[in-house]
Amino acid sequence: MSGLLDEVSTRFRSTTAIHLRNAWEIEKLRASNQVVVETLNLLREHIKPGTSTLRLDKMAEDNIRSKGALPAFKGYRGFPATICASINHQLVHGIPSKKKILKEGDIITIDCGAEMEGYFGDAAVTYAVGEIDQRRRLLLETTKQCLLEAIEKMRVGFRLYDLSATIQEIAEGAGFNVVREYTGHGIGAKMHEPPLIPNYGTAGMGPRLKAGMVFALEPMLIDGDFRVEVADDGWTVYPKDKSLTAHFEHTVVVTEGEPQVLSEGIIWD
Repeated sequence: MSGLLDEVSTRFRSTTAIHLRNAWEIEKLRASNQVVVETLNLLREHIKPGTSTLRLDKMAEDNIRSKGALPAFKGYRGFPATICASINHQLVHGIPSKKKILKEGDIITIDCGAEMEGYFGDAAVTYAVGEIDQRRRLLLETTKQCLLEAIEKMRVGFRLYDLSATIQEIAEGAGFNVVREYTGHGIGAKMHEPPLIPNYGTAGMGPRLKAGMVFALEPMLIDGDFRVEVADDGWTVYPKDKSLTAHFEHTVVVTEGEPQVLSEGIIWD
């Protein structure tokens, strides 16, 4: 689940330390993330025309609880559901509903979180519903590329905004925009921890990355103007021009070697 820059930036700036997780904690985080992976892969099989987002939400909650975990989003800051289900021009935080029925050609982002033994997992995928047009396909592929190339920068000695700059450069190079108000974030014993990780920025800036840092990286791309607004439900975020959006997220740990994707195993296509 994306962090909201305006609400949490002051609090995060006042926290000087980014948590460094030990091997035991990383395995706890891996376990919670693998519950998320299993849940997303289950939902993928049911993302078809005619399916309601409420049905997907119930399936997600049942699966998470069956693994001995808790739905991390449900009740978080008052959010009413297990997953965020955001269709087409809904950027993030879409509330599942029996009235929201998937149609051929839609794209839908499922953002899912789980808590197990006090540690959190968080990941998101934008799925195609049936056959989608070329523009939607390019949007999805570009967002995935942003995420994968930012992960490659999650290495000891790189700086935080190297990740941000990578996402922005790829997105804008393909003709898309990145959202400004919503960000990736640290994750561990809380859903949102320092630091905020914007999807735009200047390379070479920000704190240096150290082994044990765990981030939820989540590029959010818009096929139009980057300005957004929140719907009357208090949660669902839209681009003001109602353009298409996509959102992919992995939870990743910095190590002394290659970055490790704790949410590895999600089937994207």
